[in-house]
Amino acid sequence: MRGQIVKVHSDLHFVQEGDKIYPCKCRGIFRKEKILPLVGDFVEFDKDKLLVEKVLPRKNEFLRPKVSNIDQAFLITSLVSPDFSFNLLDKLLVLMELHSVRPIICITKRDLIGDNQFLEIKKALDYYESIGYIVVYNSELDKIKKLLKDKTSVFTGQTGAGKSTLLNKLKPDWNLETGDVSFALGRGKHTTRVVTLYELFGGKVMDTPGFSALDFHNYSKEDIRDAFIEFSRYPCPFKDCLHTKEGECKVKAAVEDNNIMKSRYLNYLNFIEEDIHYEN
Repeated sequence: MRGQIVKVHSDLHFVQEGDKIYPCKCRGIFRKEKILPLVGDFVEFDKDKLLVEKVLPRKNEFLRPKVSNIDQAFLITSLVSPDFSFNLLDKLLVLMELHSVRPIICITKRDLIGDNQFLEIKKALDYYESIGYIVVYNSELDKIKKLLKDKTSVFTGQTGAGKSTLLNKLKPDWNLETGDVSFALGRGKHTTRVVTLYELFGGKVMDTPGFSALDFHNYSKEDIRDAFIEFSRYPCPFKDCLHTKEGECKVKAAVEDNNIMKSRYLNYLNFIEEDIHYEN
């Protein structure tokens, strides 16, 4: 029988098939073959023996958090407490591009900053929209519900940015635990600990502890370059140009002409020069 893992707790893998969920263990050979079933995996299982027999091919996978087969990611981005971070946003966008996941930028805490401060950030958000990213606000619940339909989504972002709060607004009877922000550190207390896949508004949603690490060391500089999607609009005369030192580079010229946002370009240079590791 075919099903999908919706939660993992200790050695139990909760597999959903139709309206039923079966608490299953895995074949012993999985450990020998280093097969690690993840939340989101489609599997073949024996409902009588309560045994996962085979993990089916994945479209993508992450190891922190341990999830797979994601269609899109809502990048929960607060404007304050924790402060808006272009660096973190670009890390998350690149991470999703590298995994072929559609990113959706979701802005929270708009009511906590003044109009003048917001206008500066709004200019940047308009740029992200202009290059093809979807930007929504956590108050636009109807719009978010439509985006969830027929997709498997993950909600992620800096701890304290409002992931669980937004999910509670979408589905109040879940009553997910929310965390306060530590003002000393500018980060939140960890609240979500077990990854769970829920059905919601015609789609599926994962509530996760967030990405505890953003690590690009397994990717080449070319991979990271290509994850900055606007660069492809400015084809260089140089084959495999990294847009760093070449004098006639079209991307560098676009930055100088303000057609590419400077913070994006500077973050790109940072990402290709060092391994990126972020603990939230």
